[in-house]
Amino acid sequence: MAKRVLLIEDEPNIIEAISFILSRDGFTVHTHENGDTAMTKVLAFPPDLIILDVMLPGRSGFDILQDLRADPISAKIPVMMLTARGQTKDREMALRLGANHFMTKPFSNAEVRDNVRSLIEA
Repeated sequence: MAKRVLLIEDEPNIIEAISFILSRDGFTVHTHENGDTAMTKVLAFPPDLIILDVMLPGRSGFDILQDLRADPISAKIPVMMLTARGQTKDREMALRLGANHFMTKPFSNAEVRDNVRSLIEA
C-alpha cells in the first residue's frame, strides 16, 4: 500500500507541484488548504507524513504543529514544515515545536522527494 502524505498548503502552484512530485514517486497525496480545519483532517485519517505550510488562512502552521504534537493520535507523525520565510528564528521555532524537518520555498523537486522519503523511512 502506498504511503500517504497530507499536504497542508494554501498556494495552488505549490499544491500542484508537490502533489505531482510525490504521486509520481508512488505516494498518495491528500491536500488541505485551511488552518482552522487542518487538525480535523489529520485526525479523521492520519497520514504517514504531513507537509505543513507556516502561513495558512485561519491558523498558522506553528499553531497546528503544537496541536499535532499534543494529540496522541498525531504526536508521532513526521512533519516537514514548508515556508517562504526562511529566517533562522522560524526554523528554530519549528524545530522547538517538534518539526522533523524545515524546508524553505523555493525548493527543488529532488529536495522535496528526498526529504519525504527519508522522513517516512525513518
